[in-house]
Amino acid sequence: MRLRSLLFVPADRPERFAKAAASGADAIILDLEDSVSAARKPLAREAVAAALATSEPGVLRLVRINPIDAGMLADDVAAARGADALMLPKAESIIAITAVQEAWGAACPPILPIATETPAAIFTLGDYGQVAGDLCGLTWGAEDLPAAIGAATSREADGSYTAPYQMVRSLALFAAHAAGVAAIETVYPALDDLDGLAAYAGRGARDGFTGMMAIHPRQIATINAAFTPDATAIDAARKIVDAFAAQPDRGAFQLDGRMIDAPHLKQARAILARAGAGGGAG
Repeated sequence: MRLRSLLFVPADRPERFAKAAASGADAIILDLEDSVSAARKPLAREAVAAALATSEPGVLRLVRINPIDAGMLADDVAAARGADALMLPKAESIIAITAVQEAWGAACPPILPIATETPAAIFTLGDYGQVAGDLCGLTWGAEDLPAAIGAATSREADGSYTAPYQMVRSLALFAAHAAGVAAIETVYPALDDLDGLAAYAGRGARDGFTGMMAIHPRQIATINAAFTPDATAIDAARKIVDAFAAQPDRGAFQLDGRMIDAPHLKQARAILARAGAGGGAG
């Protein structure tokens, strides 16, 4: 399941579904939660069910259900039949994953928890490895958590995160990799700031995130570019893989004036896998 870019679409706006699917995003997220008012949630569920009953549109389709304590789980699950995956907001622990699976029944699709939206959730991030086989990734959010603790904002004036949310971002990143699942960066809310988006997504890819969520189709090309290794990175990675394949008995050696060893090989293989270029021998 390739998840470089995941585009949110309000589930009560079915006229936007096709445009979202054609945006170039790897996945669309039909959102039953925050972007839909309580009064329109029944309508949104009907729209989601109708969309998922159609043939595959060539893009992965996730459904963001409402939090498990919102009293809507049964209705949301009924609407989401046919989804490729479920997004679970305000997940506080792996207990929430189990609750969704029990509500779904047999053959529950993989789940993408938003795992940092409440204070309690921060202290269970290390547990997701126990249910890694049931997940398609792990992501975080920078909006609900400050609201939950009464913080004025999660960002500095220049858009960077304040210290508490830098920590939460890092913990979510490491939790995803510890579980062996996709690490998904949170959204960039400034729709017209594509330069800022490019810098933000580039930092995410640099730091180890493998994809990012989007809130508008115009963000998709920038996000895909950031999370797709370029030709230079692919060539360098291929060179490392080939060098190890040519010297299978060497654990470390010099290549182009620098020492490389097993971590460099692991990183190179990851780059080639993200690029779809294969990991080579060695």
